[in-house]
Amino acid sequence: MMKIVLAIDSSAASEVAVSQVASRPWPPGTTVEVLSVVEPSSIMHVPQLVERATEHAEGLVQRAAELLRQNRIQATPLVLSGDPKAVIVDHAGETKADFVVVGPHGTAGLTRFLLGSVAKTVVRFSPCSVEVARSSAGREIGGRGMRVLLATDGSDCSLAAARSIAVRPWPSGVEVRVLSVVELSVPLLQPPYSSPLMETLRADAMQRAQNAIRAAEQVVAGAGSSVSSAVSVLLDSPKVIIPDDARQWGADLIVVGSHGHRGINRFLLGSVSEAVAMHADCSVEVIR
Repeated sequence: MMKIVLAIDSSAASEVAVSQVASRPWPPGTTVEVLSVVEPSSIMHVPQLVERATEHAEGLVQRAAELLRQNRIQATPLVLSGDPKAVIVDHAGETKADFVVVGPHGTAGLTRFLLGSVAKTVVRFSPCSVEVARSSAGREIGGRGMRVLLATDGSDCSLAAARSIAVRPWPSGVEVRVLSVVELSVPLLQPPYSSPLMETLRADAMQRAQNAIRAAEQVVAGAGSSVSSAVSVLLDSPKVIIPDDARQWGADLIVVGSHGHRGINRFLLGSVSEAVAMHADCSVEVIR
């Protein structure tokens, strides 16, 4: 059972978020609270505008909730008022939600709130896991089978992301690709580094990536999915490699941990997971 907060406005991005939630199977007993936030700061002195914005938001959440119910998902509508950045995060914490689902961008009218800055704030400060929902470039989830890319560095958060995949009832034919990026742990010495040292560092980094993949595969394999793996040895940032690999493979969803190893060996630190969530071409889940 999962408790989901689906935050929407009148934008096309929010329509995609609703469609993504409606089209996926969820564990029995899962509930979705469809939330829209009216930001009245600029219209408080005009009660008629506040009332109109509230009525519009109520219509949005009612229609979205009805669509979810048609797909046999328990859904309730809710409209709140305030700063969307704070309201969404606070409401997720107060209701002990398991997931917040948002679109990457929103409208620019009186009921706006899923602008990039808001989605980024939710990814960064939400007390629970977050999905930034995007369309799958015209691919239907039930067509060739859904493709899920799990990016891992072997950290506890990465393993939590693997467990999140393992416990959910995915559509038939789902494929899971486990990706780890090789990153050198360069010692705090003055370059140039000797060739034997660099070879040792590369071997250690490759071993860490392979260990991370094996650990994630052991968790995900129990979900009955088709699982493949890849180690990226490209000399670039994980912020770039993860979205690029997802794009080339045709992923419908990227799943990452919210944080990774700290220190020199860090990989999925907040800045990386946030960058992937905001700039990938497909949906991204940041798991806490």
